[in-house]
Amino acid sequence: MRQDLGQPFDSIESAQEFMDLLQESIYEALLDVDDLCKTAGKDSQPRRQEALQVVLHKLNQLSLHTNKNQRILNDLRTLRRLLFDERGHQRSESAIAANSVRE
Repeated sequence: MRQDLGQPFDSIESAQEFMDLLQESIYEALLDVDDLCKTAGKDSQPRRQEALQVVLHKLNQLSLHTNKNQRILNDLRTLRRLLFDERGHQRSESAIAANSVRE
């Protein structure tokens, strides 16, 4: 029994929106953890600082992977447009609309 919850990844564009939100969250987390890391250094808590540096490293890795996935999604969207001639179809519709306005 599968419930349809709006399917957040119905399209490449919705997946791209999700990846954009994820990238923003990662950036905010990086800033927060960086601040915590600086505070831990001042409070002379070396073990905590080391743990926070590992967290920074992992967040940077996640950010790199997210960027790669965003590029892959962009490539897929471009390929879909080429395969289904979406750009050509949009251009021909706009040309028809422009011609009908002139007449």
